[in-house]
Amino acid sequence: MTLHADFPANPLQKAGYELEFHDEFESDTLDTSKWLPLYLPQWSSREASRPQYTFEPSNLVLQITENQRPWCPEFNGDVIVSSIQTGLYAGAVGSPFGQHRFSKDLLVREAQENVQLYTPQYGYFEIRAKATGITHRNVVALWMIGYEDTPEKSGEIAIFEIFGAHITPTSAQVNYGVHPWGDESLTEEFYYDTFPIDPAYYHIYAVEWTPTHIDVYLDNQKVRTIHQSAHYPMQFMLNIYELPIEPHTPQTFPKKLLVDYVRGYQPIGGYIK
Repeated sequence: MTLHADFPANPLQKAGYELEFHDEFESDTLDTSKWLPLYLPQWSSREASRPQYTFEPSNLVLQITENQRPWCPEFNGDVIVSSIQTGLYAGAVGSPFGQHRFSKDLLVREAQENVQLYTPQYGYFEIRAKATGITHRNVVALWMIGYEDTPEKSGEIAIFEIFGAHITPTSAQVNYGVHPWGDESLTEEFYYDTFPIDPAYYHIYAVEWTPTHIDVYLDNQKVRTIHQSAHYPMQFMLNIYELPIEPHTPQTFPKKLLVDYVRGYQPIGGYIK
């Protein structure tokens, strides 16, 4: 791990694994065969949940901009988010069926087309990213949720989550782990570990999700094994948030999550179940 320096990118090929998904963000347009530029639109709308983003050389840049509006003020208050996701599942308008139902009052408000762009079950997944301009009000994260998100398939695996409020000149708190939501086969197991890194520089955050456990990695070093596993396809949620946290000090915009790449691998020969 490095403090005030970029951690180098990994080679595209990984020994013992087959690459099945990757986006190196070399273009100046989002690859919509891999990503939906939306954030849980069934609880709000496609228009209200569209992210702010741009591209820099070999980077997707998810942004919080100065005049960006909250995505779902009725149920998520003044939270602002720019997010992309690799699947979308929702029931009929007026129904309670949809991914990541974070409030019991949520009902589908806009009809959606269900789509699975990348929804693996098990694998090794990594992201190389950095965050710039973020403050105590911002969060950057990559997490996975059950694609169908019925109660028994609603678990979450957080690959990494960093709150700007938990960054110091010499360290950052990196959150990761499992939230069961409605999946009674899982138990809450979430960790808040501090590492000597500066998230304003590139780091590699990764998990290996297997049928029996989840290994968590930071800069290619395993930091923990979680001895439980979800057993259904999951999709990716990649995002930057702005939270309505006091004090409302003067802000500089945009806030940025720069993503060098996202990759997914399967072990050659598969996992032993």
